[in-house]
Amino acid sequence: MNKIKKIGIIGAGNMGEALISGFLKSKIFSPQDVYASEIIEKRRKYITDNYHIESFDDTKKLVERSDLIIISVKPHNVKDVLESIRDNITPEKILVSIAAGIKLDFIRKNLPEGIPIIRVMPNIACFVREGMIAICPSDNTPKEKLEAVKEVLSILGRTIILDEKYFDAVTGLVGSGPAYIYLIIEALSDAGVRLGLPRDIAITLSAQTILGAGKMVLEINEHPAKLKDMVVTPGGTTIEGLLEMERGRVRATIIDAVIKATERAKELSKA
Repeated sequence: MNKIKKIGIIGAGNMGEALISGFLKSKIFSPQDVYASEIIEKRRKYITDNYHIESFDDTKKLVERSDLIIISVKPHNVKDVLESIRDNITPEKILVSIAAGIKLDFIRKNLPEGIPIIRVMPNIACFVREGMIAICPSDNTPKEKLEAVKEVLSILGRTIILDEKYFDAVTGLVGSGPAYIYLIIEALSDAGVRLGLPRDIAITLSAQTILGAGKMVLEINEHPAKLKDMVVTPGGTTIEGLLEMERGRVRATIIDAVIKATERAKELSKA
């Protein structure tokens, strides 16, 4: 499909696993095309056993074998990873970082000159190939390499190329966003249980309701407020529920949550 034949993922935590899962579920990449490096032996064994990919305890072999190298570690570990790969990475390869708050300039300063670098903010829904993925290339990334990475990441969901100045906000909204939605799904299902529905049925009803609502926003291309009004009838049930949500400041609380997560992303970039 493109020049990227082999993918190496450094860090096989939850987000690293989501990428591995999404790539393999696509059937475009096989277990022989994806590598992982993970320093925790138990986690490395889990990834190898469950996904049948080759996993390493260091980065050297992964970098040598991969066309695309994805750094998927905690922000405070990024510098150590860059130091471990700087002697093996070459300009023919592409480096992607999904570490929250870590800017392109920081990565560039810790690598040899000429390495194509792309900053990416995905979310956990890459696990099921429904992720939202923001992409920002370094100035020295050739257009064809950017397009190749965008094509590969599109396997995992919807992609958008953005200026790096937006990435803290994207982290607070996209990166953290699924957690907010899971909390809403849990709350909806709790309501269902309170009203007598079995838990498994309440969760299915809640999750599919969220999925369908999101799909309508994307496919009908109408403002959410207009779609909301399609559900609300005068004197009906929905307006009563919405009134309670407004009394509970649900809208303001969600806005505040995204702002707080964004502020934390800014702090990470200064650490």
